[in-house]
Amino acid sequence: MKIPQNVVFYMEVNGKQLNKKVNWEKFNPFLQEITKDKDKNKKASWNDYSKTGVKYDATQYHYATMNDSVKSYNTHFTLENPEKFQEFINSIKKKGQEVTKKNNYSYVDIDDNIFVGWNGKRAVLSLISYEKPYKGSWMDDIAAADSAAMVVDSAAVAIDSAYVEEEKPFDYKEEIQYLKDDIKYLKESIKDNNAEISKLQKDIKYLEKHHKYPEEKKVPESDEAVKDSVYTPNVEILPPSVSQDDYYSEDPYEVDSAYQKEMDSLNIEKFKIVKKFAENSFNEYFNSNGELSVTKDLLSFRDPNSDVFIYADYGKIVNEGIYGKMPANFNFMGVLGKMYNSNTSYNLYFDKDKVRLVNNYQHKDPETQKNISEVYKGKKNKKLTALINDKSVGYYVMNVNGFKYFDMMYGLLKNTGETEYQKEMELMMETMKIVLDEEAIAKIAPGNGIFVLNELKSKNVEYTDYDYDDDYNEKEVKKTKDVMVPDFTFAFATENENYWKRVFNVLTSNKVFAKNFSKNGEFYVFKDEKNKNGYVDQLFFTVKEGIVYVTTSKDNVNANNQSEVSKQWMKDSSKYPLSGRLNIQKLLIGLDKEFKSKSERKTLDFLRKNVGEVYFKTEAKGGSIQTEMNYNIKNSSENSLMYFFDLFDEIYKISESEKPSKTF
Repeated sequence: MKIPQNVVFYMEVNGKQLNKKVNWEKFNPFLQEITKDKDKNKKASWNDYSKTGVKYDATQYHYATMNDSVKSYNTHFTLENPEKFQEFINSIKKKGQEVTKKNNYSYVDIDDNIFVGWNGKRAVLSLISYEKPYKGSWMDDIAAADSAAMVVDSAAVAIDSAYVEEEKPFDYKEEIQYLKDDIKYLKESIKDNNAEISKLQKDIKYLEKHHKYPEEKKVPESDEAVKDSVYTPNVEILPPSVSQDDYYSEDPYEVDSAYQKEMDSLNIEKFKIVKKFAENSFNEYFNSNGELSVTKDLLSFRDPNSDVFIYADYGKIVNEGIYGKMPANFNFMGVLGKMYNSNTSYNLYFDKDKVRLVNNYQHKDPETQKNISEVYKGKKNKKLTALINDKSVGYYVMNVNGFKYFDMMYGLLKNTGETEYQKEMELMMETMKIVLDEEAIAKIAPGNGIFVLNELKSKNVEYTDYDYDDDYNEKEVKKTKDVMVPDFTFAFATENENYWKRVFNVLTSNKVFAKNFSKNGEFYVFKDEKNKNGYVDQLFFTVKEGIVYVTTSKDNVNANNQSEVSKQWMKDSSKYPLSGRLNIQKLLIGLDKEFKSKSERKTLDFLRKNVGEVYFKTEAKGGSIQTEMNYNIKNSSENSLMYFFDLFDEIYKISESEKPSKTF
């Protein structure tokens, strides 16, 4: 069986490796706990989720498809015990729902849009949603451009043929359907009016019996004068009687049965469509040899040693999914289409002491990919990396070629598919190249930069709150609280120091900007008195030895003595175009004042003891842009997979312990 051409997502789960890393003695009790309310009627045999008949140490295959009418997600399993699997399906399917048996497989719907098919060796889970494509004049351009994307499989061709074929003569049946849709729209307002109708009928019943509305009960006047003349708290409205005789002597207002029947028929019709999709997909798979044929472009960057491999076509997801229904006369569609026209792959590894995620991005146009790769070949700058220190919360370093950004942007804007204006677009590109002095701009900021979050400091700020007296008169109250403010440094290299000095001099001399900008020695200072209770109310700017600094403290500009750890980080950051590190433990320590409740404090204390550190690096490699991200774990879990389980399990227990106990 071939993977559909319109696949936007594909995933392989390496069960042979991953199953060895799952501790079922921990995982199974957890599943029992979170599903105990839902599974009261299940047989005892299904308390063990490690024995569902699925062969967990076999490879699992997942893929998703998308077009303007149908979205589907499919998972392929291998079975080791078909009888046990069928028993499991019987325990979770709808009550009374019969299994449909075919020549070489069986299937059942466990929900309106979820179907499971299986034979003696394999099983498929399909989630399918269907929305009838809108047919209108403003969509004609999209219907013509996306006609190829309208077909999911042979079943979709039959159902959606009306939207891809040439215009047909007037069809009275089709017109009747349009009129029914209009009726559906009008009847939807009935539900919104039901509540109001019910209230009015109650008032009628009360008037019929009492011949008047409920009386207002007078409350004795207070000795104190009412300060707020608008507010009159001395009148209490008696609620209408809730006696059965008052309101329910006749039948209550009934929901429109025609409306309900119409909604039921529409849901049934939609269910029949998705069921047909599922059945055709099952037929195709179970009539094959059980193997999936995957195109090479999906597997270009797959590592057979990874625990999970994922491929995503963001071009199709964006252009056919997010923007697929927008009018074609929105000319920016061509630009977006080219920007997202790429293959993206992920290899995930659950190692003993860390989680690794390796991402490969490759544009489908070789010329555009070449331009992007050139951007990631910039010069290194040791002055910037000297700002790294092991006491900081985190940092982000960039060493790219700013000059090559222009080639990349020109390449993305060129040949965007807007053939009607292609000549105009090319002329505009040539004009931009003439007007812009690319070399001069690149000297202002060549592409080397760093952001260092040194720490989070506590700051006591004043704020205004409001209290109310017994008469609801408002009174302002000044209060104080502690907030966490960042202490950071942002710096970037420049080959034109005079340009930045002129920028800062203008800020200090201009009448408008000079209210907040001043000069103090070699530093330019921004201070916002009106925002002194904000998170950042003061910044320092300076240019020194080819580096432009923006920081919250003058001391941050001076390079500190580096330990062996920070020296290693400095070397790593000099090797790669992009790299960074974040110590989540230090970040949480700095944010402790943001957590107030008892449950939040318990969770925070637990996380501070167990969270690790994130490190990433990006480089142009193998015809793609490769990013590797590592998360180092810090507790005694068997491996990094169970580490995340242990974290979630403990947080779940904390949240459950805070819930009030039930009393009977």
